[in-house]
Amino acid sequence: MSSALKITLILSLLLSAGCHAAGMAPRKTLAPFASEQALSSYLQQLQSRQAAQQREQQKLQGATAQYMSAPPPAPMVAKAAPAASAEAAESVTNVQTAGVDEGGIVKLHGKHLVMLRRGKLFTVQVGGKALQPVASLDAFAPGSDPSGSWYDEMLIDGDTVVVIGYSYSRGGTEIGLFDIDGDGKLAYRATYHLRSNDYYSSRNYASRLIGSKLVFYSPLSLNLRRGDPFGGFPALRRWRPDAVPSDFKRIAPATRIYRTDEDPEMGAGLTLHTVTVCDLAQRDMRCEATAVMGPQGRVFYVSGESVFVWTTRRGSDSGVFRIPLDGTAPSALKVAGAPVDQFSFLESADGHLNVLLRAEGQGDAMWDGTRGRGDMALLRVPLASFSDGRDSAPASSYKALPGGGGYGLQNRYVGAYLLYGNPGNPGRRKADQAWPRQPLYAVRWADGGSVQALSLPHGVERIEALGDDAVVIGAQGKDLHFSSIRLGAQAAVAARYIRADAAQGESRSHGFFYKPQAAGEGMIGLPILGADERPGLNKSSASVLYLRNSGLQLTELGALAARPGQPPDDGCRASCVDWYGNARPLFLQGRVFALLGYELVEGALKEGQVREVRRISYAPIASALR
Repeated sequence: MSSALKITLILSLLLSAGCHAAGMAPRKTLAPFASEQALSSYLQQLQSRQAAQQREQQKLQGATAQYMSAPPPAPMVAKAAPAASAEAAESVTNVQTAGVDEGGIVKLHGKHLVMLRRGKLFTVQVGGKALQPVASLDAFAPGSDPSGSWYDEMLIDGDTVVVIGYSYSRGGTEIGLFDIDGDGKLAYRATYHLRSNDYYSSRNYASRLIGSKLVFYSPLSLNLRRGDPFGGFPALRRWRPDAVPSDFKRIAPATRIYRTDEDPEMGAGLTLHTVTVCDLAQRDMRCEATAVMGPQGRVFYVSGESVFVWTTRRGSDSGVFRIPLDGTAPSALKVAGAPVDQFSFLESADGHLNVLLRAEGQGDAMWDGTRGRGDMALLRVPLASFSDGRDSAPASSYKALPGGGGYGLQNRYVGAYLLYGNPGNPGRRKADQAWPRQPLYAVRWADGGSVQALSLPHGVERIEALGDDAVVIGAQGKDLHFSSIRLGAQAAVAARYIRADAAQGESRSHGFFYKPQAAGEGMIGLPILGADERPGLNKSSASVLYLRNSGLQLTELGALAARPGQPPDDGCRASCVDWYGNARPLFLQGRVFALLGYELVEGALKEGQVREVRRISYAPIASALR
């Protein structure tokens, strides 16, 4: 069946279910289990049903084997998922939602930058025009074995530095707490382990910080075939040298575990979609969790008040959970299709959830966010329409959109618009071949208005906001293009800057930063490489490029480059691959910096050009670590 037919069929089914849509039924929420006994009985029933199904499958396989030379396929099993607040200080992180900070590799604490790299924390003084390394410390607990662990994200709340990692050897998310003082000195405080599956995504981030609340979304695949299914439930322990698995204490009682009206698909896996909120205002961290039992799927979006989790059953049936951060009961809605990634979501100020969908998707675990295919649609539903999971979003809440959800599709909400497009094929073409123009689609999401297709001479590899307008960045052959997009009553391409023989050096959203300086004025920073270079997880970008935005006219200000040559021997013991990148543009108190691996380079704007003023290396010296 073609994707077009699929989406038509889905919409017709939703239309038939429209009598259950919100607005025609009282608002409801998901129901929790009444007690531990009720939860245990339910899990025992699922275990019995799964065991019976397995016996039937074995019988069928045995009979079929008499007539077939090749064995039948095995049944499907659960797929294990391979700072103060941002408002209180000058932000150095390109976040999706204002007031919702995201775990990153560099943050600001007072007059110090704090960097997380290759298993260590570093501080560099930048206040008072200084540029001086101050301190470094292992990002893991003293005396612990960091092998098999990755330390990926950092957040700062007040004088607490939080390091988020994943430990394959200890089995879950690792949360390290460190103290930082006004002089930039670091001290280890404590380490906690949060039971979870691997959280890695090439596009999303595992942690958020809202005020002093540390927020995680953790998918937990339940294995009902083992004796104790509670061994996979949300739990937390404080690390100590003699820590054992029994130290984990559940943080989601049965009365905070919810389910929908649909029975789990036998053989398709069962997941506890868990939102954990930890209070950093207390020195001894306390965490509480809310979990919804449902099918797999782990595209999630964090607004200021809720976490939205999109799940997909076999076929095209999907569901979206709304899990409030205040611990109140979650709600849900039956939906169709799949979002691209977290940037497909917008909880808008008018009380709606807006989601860009494609007919088929696999979530955003690992690199799955780049995959997906089929017809496109915009879902727009009132938040009040979420209920106990029995209701479906009506067909009228879907707006069919042009374009196919090809590999690497990019999407972003900017002001009144949803923008999306594909990177195309940025490789070399023969001299006699014209470069195919790529469409950038602009949708006015709020009023269901017109959809425009703007023609670009380059692919769409990145979409970012420039205040109320946007910039689209992508390759055309060996050149990197920046197209500014004016977003008024109509969307229009305003201007273009071309950097010859260049490519993006970072694909993550945090690699870009825009610093507004006045109405319609500001500076853009983006790591770049030469067109023939390839981004490497173990090397820095060649340089950070800076552009001036003046009324959407883009002009080059110059670049701050990394020092050529081999990186220093740092004696790395953990997290020795830069999965989250290692280059960032930084704008602080009117100063311009480029973070390039272990180098921090400062530039100054002179005669319309950014020129290097000085640089420091904050790298540890391996010989001093032995």
